Formats: sequence, C-alpha cells, structure tokens
Amino acid sequence: MANKLHNPPTIAPPARNLYAHGVEAPKDSRHLYVAGQVGVRPDGTVPESLEEQTEQMMKNIRAILASAGMGFADIVKFNAYCMSAEDIITYAGIRNRHFAGVQTATTAVVVSGLANPAWKVEADVIAARQD
Repeated sequence: MANKLHNPPTIAPPARNLYAHGVEAPKDSRHLYVAGQVGVRPDGTVPESLEEQTEQMMKNIRAILASAGMGFADIVKFNAYCMSAEDIITYAGIRNRHFAGVQTATTAVVVSGLANPAWKVEADVIAARQD
C-alpha cells in the first residue's frame, strides 16, 4: 500500500506542488507527517501579526489532521520555528490553548529566517493513530 497524501482544499495548496501538506504511512498504526505549516490563509494571504499567523498555522494543522481522521491528540511530535525567543512565548501560549492539555513531544527553535520574509512562525508535525 502506498503513502496517502493529505492536501485539504480548505487551506492554501502546496507551493508549486513540490510537497504534500501531509503524508500518511500504512502499517499497524497510521502515521501522518505534516510539512512545515505557516500562517497562510486559504486565499494565500499572510496576516501581519505573530498572533494571527500562529492562529492560522494551528488552523492549517488542524485541517490537515482532520483530513486524515486525526486531531491534536494524535500528534506525537511538534516542531516549531520562531524568529526570536520572545516569539516562542507568544507562540507557545497560543499552541497550548489549541492543545488543551494534550501532551506531545515538542521542540521550539529560534531561527534567523523562514523561506518567506513575511512569515513569523512555522511548525511541522508527526501524528500517529491506531484504528
């Protein structure tokens, strides 16, 4: 059985179709590998503030998880990339609200830049679910 790609129509499509937003691997448990998500709205626009971008990023991740029949409780690894240590505090507050007590392995890293200068935060996710 081949991997299943997850590119829900409710978020912006992958740039130049060079990657998938999510890849589900078959076996005993299903694994979903979510490509780096940013705060891009479905229409392709980018909010200006870190708070708005983080909220949109979490909505995008939620949509990808939902397309695989998963949710935040199925995330086993969450990696975040922020532009400053101060940004990590803001991002983490929003992230924690979306996780609502769900615990997962998490990494937050300060980076000097992301692929688009308008982006302020990015995260990639690994989720797994046994049906």
